[in-house]
Amino acid sequence: MTGRSLTLKALALGLVVFASPVLPVAADTTGKASIEDFSKILIGGAEVSQTTLDNGLQVVVIPDRRAPIVTHMVWYRVGAADEDPGKSGLAHFLEHLMFKGTKNTPEGEFSNMVAQVGGQENAFTSQDYTAYYQQVAKEHLEMVMGYEADRMANLILTDEQINPERDVVLEERSQRVDRNPSARLSETFDQVLFPNSPYGTPVIGWKDEIQELDKDDAIAFYDTYYTPNNAILIVAGDVSADDVLRLANETYGKVEQRADPGSRDRPHVQIVPGDREVSLQSDQVAQARLQHGWVVPSTTTALPHEAEALEVLSDILGGGANSRLYRALVVDDGVATSAGAWYQSTALDDTRFILYAAPKDGVALEELEGKALAIVNDVLENGVTAEEVDRSKRSMLASAIYAQDKQDVLARIFGTALTTGGSVEQVQTWPARVAQVTPDQVRAVAQKYLSETSVASYLMPAATPETVE
Repeated sequence: MTGRSLTLKALALGLVVFASPVLPVAADTTGKASIEDFSKILIGGAEVSQTTLDNGLQVVVIPDRRAPIVTHMVWYRVGAADEDPGKSGLAHFLEHLMFKGTKNTPEGEFSNMVAQVGGQENAFTSQDYTAYYQQVAKEHLEMVMGYEADRMANLILTDEQINPERDVVLEERSQRVDRNPSARLSETFDQVLFPNSPYGTPVIGWKDEIQELDKDDAIAFYDTYYTPNNAILIVAGDVSADDVLRLANETYGKVEQRADPGSRDRPHVQIVPGDREVSLQSDQVAQARLQHGWVVPSTTTALPHEAEALEVLSDILGGGANSRLYRALVVDDGVATSAGAWYQSTALDDTRFILYAAPKDGVALEELEGKALAIVNDVLENGVTAEEVDRSKRSMLASAIYAQDKQDVLARIFGTALTTGGSVEQVQTWPARVAQVTPDQVRAVAQKYLSETSVASYLMPAATPETVE
C-alpha cells in the first residue's frame, strides 16, 4: 500500500484520541470555547512515554484504557525518497515481500494468526517511511510483537516469491496509475514541482525500474534499513508503559543492529524560473479539474512558527465551507463544484502547498483559475483578518479535541512525525503552537512562499471534434 504522509493537520479533522478524559474547556465572553484553554491540551494525553532500547529501537507508548484493544505499529525511517537512482519502487516492493515469511515463520502464518484472533493488519509506504501495523485485543499484543520482531531480523526470500510479487506490484501500478488519468497527471505534476528532489519520483516506482527489481535488491535494502536502530515501535491502547517495555525487551530487544543507515541527506528541491504547466486530456475524465502547487517548508525544514502559520493559511484559504476559496467560488460566484487548499506539513524535506478547484459545467478552466488566484493574491496584498485566524484556530483545535476517537490514527500521527524529523513533544504541543499564530505570521508565509511561481495542473475531458479548432 502506498500513500502520502498523514499531516499534523489531520488533528484538525478529528483524527485524535485522548488517553484521559478531555479537559474541560472554558468559554470566553462571546460564549465560544477559549483558544487559550484549547492550547493547553497535550495530544495523546499526559501518559505518553518514550524510551530507547539498548539496540536503538525507539518505543512510544500511548495509553488509552477505554477499550481492551491495542494498535501495534512498527515504523522504519526509510521510504521511496531514500532509494538509489534506478531502483524506484524498491521500498514499496519490500513492504510486500515482508509478508513472505522468515526462517522461523512460514509464509502466511503471521497474517493467519492475526485473523484467527479477530485482528486487523496492513502496511504502507510513503516517500519518508514504511510502516506495519496490527490492531488486536490486548491479550494478543505479545504474540504480534513476537512475530513482528522476527520479521525485523529473519526475513527469507526466494526467486519463487520475488517474481510473482513483482508482477503483483506491476498490476497494482497498472490499476492505480496507468489506467487512472488523475494519477498519471499527478506523477507528472510531482516531477515538475520537485526538480532535483526524490519527491518527484512516484512511491510505487516507474514501470521499467520495477521490472528490474530482484531478490538481491530487496535483501540489500532490508539489511541496510530494517534494523532496530532505524525503527520506531508505537503501541497505543489499553496498556501501560511498563508492560510494553517488558514485552519489547523480550521480543525486539533480542534483535541485533545489522547496519547504521546514517543521515538521510537528499538532493534539495530547486526553485526554477518560469511558468510551469502540466496537462492531460482523457475520455476517462468526466469533469475538468485544476491544481496549483508551491514548494514550501515542512514542519522539519521551516523556521519557527512558519509551519503552523502555513497550516492556518491553508485552512483560511481552503479548509472547508467557511474558507475563502469555497465561499467565493462555490457559494457566491457559483463557478465551481469544489474548491480548497491543503498543506502537507509532515515531511523530512521541503513539501507542498496545494490549491485545487473543479469548474461547474459551462465554466472555463481559465475563468475559474483567474478567480482562484485572485483570492490568493488578495491574501498576499492585504493579509487575513484576526477574525479569520481565530475562527480557523478555534475550528482546528476544537476538532483535535472533540472529534471521534481512533487510537490507530493517533498512532499514525505520532509515527509520521517521528519518521520525518519530529518529536513526541512537538506532536503533543501542536495545539499550543497553533494557538500562537498571528495574522501577521499568516500573511508573512503567504508572501514568502506563495509569491513564488506555482506549478499549474489541468485535467480535462478529451476534446470532441466540435471543440477542436
